[in-house]
Amino acid sequence: MTLPILSDAQRALVERPIAQKLFLEGPAGTGKTTAGVARMLHLLERGVPARSILVLVPQRTLASPYYEALHRPMLDAGGQVTVFTVGGLAQRMVDLFWPLIAEEAGFAHPDHDPTFLTLETAQYYMARLVHPLLDQGYFETVVIDRNRLYSQIIDNLNKAAVVGFPHTQIGARLKDAWSGEASQRRIYDEAQACAERFRDYCLAHNLLDFSLQVEVFLRHLWPLPLCREYLLETYTHVIFDNVEEDTPVAHDVLAAWLPHVQSALLIADHGAGYRRFLGADPEGAPELAQVCDERVAFAESFVTAPDVRALEARMLRAFNRPVELPPGDARAALQYEIHRYHPEMLDWVAAEIARAVHDEGVPPGEIVVLAPFLTDALRFALMSRLAAHDVPARSHRPSRALREEPATECLLTLSALAHPRWGVVPGRFDVAYALMQAIEALDLVRAQLLADIVYRVREGASTLGSFDALKPEVQARITFVLGERYEHLRAWVEARQAEPEAELDHFLSRLFGEVLSQPGYGFHADYDAGRVAADLIESVQKFRWAARDDAPEGKSLGQEYVEMVRDGVVAAQYIRGWRVQADDAVLLAPAYTFLMRNRPVDVQFWLNAGGSGWWERLYQPLTHPYVLSRRWPEGTVWSDDDEVAARQDALQRLVLGLVRRCRRRVVLGLSELGEQGYEQRGQLLQVFQRVLRDMN
Repeated sequence: MTLPILSDAQRALVERPIAQKLFLEGPAGTGKTTAGVARMLHLLERGVPARSILVLVPQRTLASPYYEALHRPMLDAGGQVTVFTVGGLAQRMVDLFWPLIAEEAGFAHPDHDPTFLTLETAQYYMARLVHPLLDQGYFETVVIDRNRLYSQIIDNLNKAAVVGFPHTQIGARLKDAWSGEASQRRIYDEAQACAERFRDYCLAHNLLDFSLQVEVFLRHLWPLPLCREYLLETYTHVIFDNVEEDTPVAHDVLAAWLPHVQSALLIADHGAGYRRFLGADPEGAPELAQVCDERVAFAESFVTAPDVRALEARMLRAFNRPVELPPGDARAALQYEIHRYHPEMLDWVAAEIARAVHDEGVPPGEIVVLAPFLTDALRFALMSRLAAHDVPARSHRPSRALREEPATECLLTLSALAHPRWGVVPGRFDVAYALMQAIEALDLVRAQLLADIVYRVREGASTLGSFDALKPEVQARITFVLGERYEHLRAWVEARQAEPEAELDHFLSRLFGEVLSQPGYGFHADYDAGRVAADLIESVQKFRWAARDDAPEGKSLGQEYVEMVRDGVVAAQYIRGWRVQADDAVLLAPAYTFLMRNRPVDVQFWLNAGGSGWWERLYQPLTHPYVLSRRWPEGTVWSDDDEVAARQDALQRLVLGLVRRCRRRVVLGLSELGEQGYEQRGQLLQVFQRVLRDMN
């Protein structure tokens, strides 16, 4: 087995005696995760059984370096190292010990198996329970999409579980901290009622969303001697990476666990805590050092060049943190140009990326374009400009709803056409767009012409007509090659109408495999569409498993799922979206998404650097990540000063985290007028103004 190439400090930590518990800390880029991976491999090399090693991460995407190391062909055969999130561990334990605690935990059918809900299926059940209340006037003053409303109620339940307070206190905590209009207090009461309604339904039907999995584990399984002994005896070596991104109850479990393990390595990132909106407790991470034998700090960056380190120091000073200036020229690491209009700024950014790729030889995969929010319009505008410069690009937005993916719209539109009994009638443009996505080389103009002629809706049922029935001049305009492909697709859909209805995930697998992935069709060489199709099929499958015993009367689960997606239910996080990536393409992503990839790049472009999105919190009228935390004193009012301090802290963590993951330079995209036409005078712009003044 070959260990990674290590520095002296890394090797000294990795080769410490096995029976030690170490707390490793330092800024991003100092080689902490590399040391964690090497420590895991060192344990295996020294004969520690793989099954006794547990690697914990706060989010599955952060486990990628460990998975990559464990999948190396030179790894010795044997057992398997367990890699989990604390939530995944809780689910495993609930599933394993279900018969022992189901009745005590309050489930109505302890003799039946539990059903574990994903984010999508939890929102589905939440929508079913809350929708009648909306018709009664609930949340009438809240102006947000319904799917966001459902997700914020679920988020409240999750916060209660990971912070460790009863879910019945959610509304009271939010009201105690509120100092605004009295009408908002009623909204918190309604959110509390919806949360309790959802929890009662879950207990009555053996459904476990994330919050209930965590609560059952903490309140009923962790105190159970049999469960605790099983965990302590099974996993005697623990590695916990990015501990600062995990929750208070995860820290509680670990603090009780560590005295009983043979070895431990806890890894904490200075200045992080990017998942605070999901319940992360960065202030609680250093407290775990007290139950370790030794505290080790890494300080030398293996990522940033001297010029970038000089820029980081200048930015720290801009945030009023006294630091000594290291060697290096901060000006050489910072590039910017001010434009009047937003499209001019995008033109300049695309040209600078092309220059870096074509003239400087920077690999496209070493360039990332970041914004606080990556809207569809911004993504399209920049992707089209990069394509014009012959620069490959890709984007990643984990919170993007499934229905917003073109591949999803295509698959679900064709599903509705193949199942007329559902009564789901796609719009004419939806059909044209689906045909354009499904048939290679069919542009939107010809797809619209084809749909206008062949798509018919009669008595609530939709049909596709034959290409052979078109007038010769129309056939020639569309071309007979594309017409043949359309006719094959139409015949396939028509044949499915005559068959007994199959499960939707089975239907989608056949549609993808038998038609859309074949030569001449849109998904054949489109790996991103293939990934979306795989995510959609997995989503349908999980929905079917969760709702198989609770389908609405008169509807198939396929119809129910299509209607749910059309309502905008947000997709669960699929690990493929983080792993499957073009090795040599510019990445477009929201800033926090890039940080949670934890991968450095050579050049970073920060778009709309003068915009307020870098500074403002996401509008969440039904929840509050700071109030619903362990660090917030109960009964204390959240003031404007608290809001400003929280935003300032979040901005500092964000920009320093980005700079520490940049090797060569940061490029600012600046325009006087933003994407919506408003003046750009955000806090990030003020930070860089202080940086520039400091350099003069």
